[in-house]
Amino acid sequence: MVVRTVVNEFLPQELYEYLFFGVKNLFSRFSNQLTMVIEEFDGLVSNEIYEAAEMYLGNKLSPNTRRVKISKPEKEKQFNIMLERNEEVLDVYSGQKFKWIWLSKQVESKDFYNPRDMNSTLRSEIRSFELTFHIKNKDLVVNSYLPYIIGEAKMRKLESRAIKIHTVDYQSIYNLHDIWEAINLDHPATFETLAMDSELKDKLLKDLDRFVKRKDYYKKVGKAWKRGYLLYGPPGTGKSSLVAAMANYLNFDIYDLELGEVMKNSDLRRLLVATANKSILVVEDIDCTIDLQSNLANRANDSPSDDSNQQETKVTLSGLLNFIDGLWSSCGDERIIIFTTNHVEKLDPALLRPGRMDVHINLSYCTPSGFRLLAANYLATKEHILFKQIEELIETAMVTPAEVAEQLLKEDEVEVSLNGLISFLHVKIKEKEEAKSKKVVATHVEINEEENDEKEIKENVEEKEITK
Repeated sequence: MVVRTVVNEFLPQELYEYLFFGVKNLFSRFSNQLTMVIEEFDGLVSNEIYEAAEMYLGNKLSPNTRRVKISKPEKEKQFNIMLERNEEVLDVYSGQKFKWIWLSKQVESKDFYNPRDMNSTLRSEIRSFELTFHIKNKDLVVNSYLPYIIGEAKMRKLESRAIKIHTVDYQSIYNLHDIWEAINLDHPATFETLAMDSELKDKLLKDLDRFVKRKDYYKKVGKAWKRGYLLYGPPGTGKSSLVAAMANYLNFDIYDLELGEVMKNSDLRRLLVATANKSILVVEDIDCTIDLQSNLANRANDSPSDDSNQQETKVTLSGLLNFIDGLWSSCGDERIIIFTTNHVEKLDPALLRPGRMDVHINLSYCTPSGFRLLAANYLATKEHILFKQIEELIETAMVTPAEVAEQLLKEDEVEVSLNGLISFLHVKIKEKEEAKSKKVVATHVEINEEENDEKEIKENVEEKEITK
């Protein structure tokens, strides 16, 4: 190790790697050693073995290891330790020794393309592991050792990871490794705190539990292991909170997709391929973002006007449908797709059928049971003399859970807070009645105007007949 360090200080990195690994490979040829190369990517998708080895080896540092990388996201429980370039780790499994080396090479080539690097025409990085072992252990590695590493990595990931929310980095749209940027999701919403109809809540929980347990069933019937949910209702009825509660319940990451920013169908496919299993893909306000003929056409008009480019700068309805349940939707397992909308009547029926949006959930105005849950959460009160009056008003006022929660937040004293809510509900009912009266008056005015127009037309016709 001392010789290796000294040589590394006086030789260029490329020459050192050439000499070191050339001698190593020559030695392997005459020592009954087999070396497996595990690259980071398998075509367009990540290599599961590479990702598992990266996590597994962080806990297997050996005396020969001299450099490691360490990090810890704020909400995660454990440190993330990974090898540095050209570092070795020795592992023992079933009494046999295995040597790992992590390789990372910078390749200078104008003709080389690496999907993890959008600037790969100028600079590319190839990352891989080399696993070396006695050739007699080949079957042990393939049938037992590597599956063991994948299982251990999954367990460690579940124990230490924080739920993340991912958003698209449109500057890296052609870089599969960096196309999604992630931060920790620290949303407190749970099904216990949602002001949601209890029967609807139980139905949704049973559907989620059934979905995650049916991997073999989906394979048996020949369907992709995914589930689509449509959340619809007025603004403020808890659609975003429900998405967060689903993520917390399932321990799934969220991928938040701004569909209106996606330029073409091929980008949709690329985004889908880059999402992980056990995840929720969310497209909020789908009625606004899928105005395919106007919103996206505006961007197309800003581009060069040749026909081929115009065709490439559109996300079509058929492209979206293929994204949801076409061939590309089967690239991955255990995924949930959620659309939210305030105006379900505006959506194309093709989006709503089973297989695309399997479950439709109507999140409507606050109900008496929803109010009681909010009062328990915000005021730590399950019963009060004013509850009956509030429940009667809520059935008439048509207020959202968000509006009720805002009123309960204004005061710490329970009775003061509830009286404030009662005053608010009376105001809302009055506004509702006034709006209804104005609508009736406007309707009468419109009818009178139509009648006057008809009368005037009739008089003009009679006058012309008299003149003749």
